[in-house]
Amino acid sequence: MPGTRLILSLTLLCGCTQLLVEASSWWSLAMNPIQRPEMYIIGAQPVCSQLPGLSPGQRKLCQLYQEHMVYIGEGAKNAIKECQYQFRQRRWNCSTVDNTSVFGRVMSIGSRETAFTYAVSAAGVVNAISRACREGELSTCGCSRTARPKDLPRDWLWGGCGDNVEYGYRFAKEFVDARERERNYAKGSEEQARTLMNLQNNEAGRRAVYKLADVSCKCHGVSGSCSLKTCWLQLADFRKVGDLLKEKYDSAAAMRISRKGKLELVNNRFNSPTPEDLVYVDPSPDYCLRNETTGSLGTKGRLCNKTSEGMDGCELMCCGRGYDQFKSVQVERCHCKFHWCCYVKCKKCTEIVDQYVCK
Repeated sequence: MPGTRLILSLTLLCGCTQLLVEASSWWSLAMNPIQRPEMYIIGAQPVCSQLPGLSPGQRKLCQLYQEHMVYIGEGAKNAIKECQYQFRQRRWNCSTVDNTSVFGRVMSIGSRETAFTYAVSAAGVVNAISRACREGELSTCGCSRTARPKDLPRDWLWGGCGDNVEYGYRFAKEFVDARERERNYAKGSEEQARTLMNLQNNEAGRRAVYKLADVSCKCHGVSGSCSLKTCWLQLADFRKVGDLLKEKYDSAAAMRISRKGKLELVNNRFNSPTPEDLVYVDPSPDYCLRNETTGSLGTKGRLCNKTSEGMDGCELMCCGRGYDQFKSVQVERCHCKFHWCCYVKCKKCTEIVDQYVCK
């Protein structure tokens, strides 16, 4: 019996270890500061072996492009912030947990929320790498080489240093998709469905950045006459990318895996998703209660809006459990006046406001 217990304990331990490894992600680069290339110490342990959450393929890319890792981390950090902004009034608010999985067990469910998270994370990498190229931070890329738009007026110059979206897209595809492409699951399995879902949503995120990048111009001339313009390709504000992906989240397509190993619509009455659309393979949990199995943190203690009938309203946010009311003091700047020359002076006003939190 003791021998049997020992074998059982070791089996459970191995299972838990495998679960933790599978749950870890490159998203953890957002949570741990990464040394910039100029900070690497000669003879020190290679930085890539110290970074948690990387798959074997991502670790190889890290070894080839170490200077990129700082910006992948920045991209992941911006993606997490954008996710939390977009879902700030939802039951699931993109909360992070303190380990290498970043979002916890909830990402093991192939839900709409997971679809958005993968998409916005891939978009964050494209955004950060593209900008780092333009700013001369990476030795393997520089300003954008995008061809001059055909509709640009002839007398306008094309040649300012633009964001290198092409390079950012290509690198993000190699790095972010590496983990999924390393996996080789049985055709038609649930694991293959999840892999294909992740790849689709990664691509949708990258394409959102690419699609929203636009021409930006600057005037030149005597006394601002704008007799000459220089133009270049510029990334859109990342908030616009988040807004677009949130729209894609709202219209995401429910999919299932076919025997041939392809994703297909659950309901054929809807149009098939394009490469720019989000897809999911599992229904979302309700996120009302804390659940260790699904990774839901629940909505207990969350602020809600008593007068709203939307998802941020107390009825929906609190899942019918009710809410508590309390008063808080808010301090704001008020009665601001401009004084010549040149400053603005304000008073501080305090206001007692009612707030509501879910039971």
